[in-house]
Amino acid sequence: MKKKLVYGYGPQLALSGENDPLPPLETWPNQHAGYEIRIECPEFTSVCPKTKLPDFGTLVLEYEPDKLCVELKSFKYYLLGYRNMGIFYENAVNRVLGDVVQAVKPVWVQLTGSFTSRGGMHSTVTARCGKRKLARGS
Repeated sequence: MKKKLVYGYGPQLALSGENDPLPPLETWPNQHAGYEIRIECPEFTSVCPKTKLPDFGTLVLEYEPDKLCVELKSFKYYLLGYRNMGIFYENAVNRVLGDVVQAVKPVWVQLTGSFTSRGGMHSTVTARCGKRKLARGS
């Protein structure tokens, strides 16, 4: 028996953008331990694979570096690679997180995507890897 598609979302549409090529994330050697980096990108854009309309949002990357840090210019160009990509923003957040983990292997990392309203609903997607330690003196 053939599976019924819910609202026309099949596996192929759901995986849109998962393997599209993106610019590489470059890194530089970390010199310190026990601190956090927060990078905010208030102009993230991608394209909804279902409607073909643009999605807009703010991405906030927070991480504790181990041996490597994300180089900001390469991170900017990496994120610009999503601009014309058809990908659901839930998948975009998880893909960015996975690519950052692969590139810098942080102690812990969290990526939050806060996307503009669509159909009267606002979505925030948070993905994390590793455990954040208590701040010094806590």
